[in-house]
Amino acid sequence: MKKKAPRVLILESRYYEEVADQLLAGASAVLESGGASIERITVPGVFEIPAALALAVRTRRFDGFVALGCVIRGETDHYDHICRESSRALMSLAVDRGLALGFGVLTCATREQAVERAAVDRKNKGAEAARACLRMIELKRRLDRPRRR
Repeated sequence: MKKKAPRVLILESRYYEEVADQLLAGASAVLESGGASIERITVPGVFEIPAALALAVRTRRFDGFVALGCVIRGETDHYDHICRESSRALMSLAVDRGLALGFGVLTCATREQAVERAAVDRKNKGAEAARACLRMIELKRRLDRPRRR
């Protein structure tokens, strides 16, 4: 029996557009090569990704999700709150609802670090997040299959 192509939603913060473009390019290439059908939702910042994910989960249209975004440290502790709370919320959703979620949210001290991690010809963290999502979809499918006796 042929495997059904995974349906993946990319949830993307566009706050740092140069970084977002690279994360998206890396994730999209992996998902396309894995035969996934892709939809994309953009949100203003990383803080909005968990709420958008919670709304998307309710549709039951997707097999997996890829969260993409970037937070760069500034002069205040705003960075710490956004990083901690958005990461916690995404982990809670993934665990509580059994989601196949690839985490591609960069938390960097500088823009240079963010560009290095996002660039498809460098660390390509968008691709890593997409690979994680596809692997978790496979795991869910394997564990959801009825056992044969």
